[in-house]
Amino acid sequence: MHGPRSVPESLGTWMTDPRIELQTLTRRCNEALILTSLARGAKHGYQLALDLEERGGERFALKHGTLYPILHDLEKRGLIEGTWSDEGPRGKRKRYRLTRLGRSYGRGLREGWVAFMDELSQLLGEEEA
Repeated sequence: MHGPRSVPESLGTWMTDPRIELQTLTRRCNEALILTSLARGAKHGYQLALDLEERGGERFALKHGTLYPILHDLEKRGLIEGTWSDEGPRGKRKRYRLTRLGRSYGRGLREGWVAFMDELSQLLGEEEA
């Protein structure tokens, strides 16, 4: 049976639930960065890493040892799709693109981050009387 987003039950809700919680901050941040980059167009892993570094600076740069396991996880969860192609002298490269589910999940992540940051800003802005 499939849920409202046509996600197999076997994936479990944690894999398709974009809520931002303290326990999931790093995971959700990395997912949001990757999915937002892919929303701007399909890319292979190295292009993705360059895009994030160019747009966000070193603060948001992902090392390859971090990036590729996340890409594999997102692909396994059906949020992105990878296809192999020949791109010149370097041989085969895998290009990733968002799936419909990935677009929906990415929107949910962005909304979750905005709400989380608003709440955090409000909490940090509180001072003792």
